[in-house]
Amino acid sequence: MDPASQDINLNSPNKGLLSDTMTDVPVDTGTARTSISEGLTEAEEEELRSELTKVEEEIVTLRQVLAAKERHCGELKRKLGLTPLDGLKQNLSKSWHDVQVSNAYKKTQETLSQAGQKTSAALSNVGSAISRKLGDMR
Repeated sequence: MDPASQDINLNSPNKGLLSDTMTDVPVDTGTARTSISEGLTEAEEEELRSELTKVEEEIVTLRQVLAAKERHCGELKRKLGLTPLDGLKQNLSKSWHDVQVSNAYKKTQETLSQAGQKTSAALSNVGSAISRKLGDMR
């Protein structure tokens, strides 16, 4: 199990699984020179390429560490009996609570409550008027 050959694309359905190649990582062959590198000395260009290589290696290492931590997190959740559904329920519950305590929700709730009370009163008045009319017709 060579970690360097591991699929570390975090959006990949094969995340954490071994693969022979990393097809989603762009590779610079170094054969084409850009107009920017034309103004650099060979030493400066070599220094920049060296730094680029180091940064790319650090990125690979960080992705591998993140993948390992995600696997560990999954194992801990599994041991605790936590399922993805539990996480979704918790997120929805928190989101709903956040909505309920928002000013917009409170104002809307108050307005709808008042509208409901007025509608109720109006329908009650209409019902009373109809009852009276029917009583008068007898």
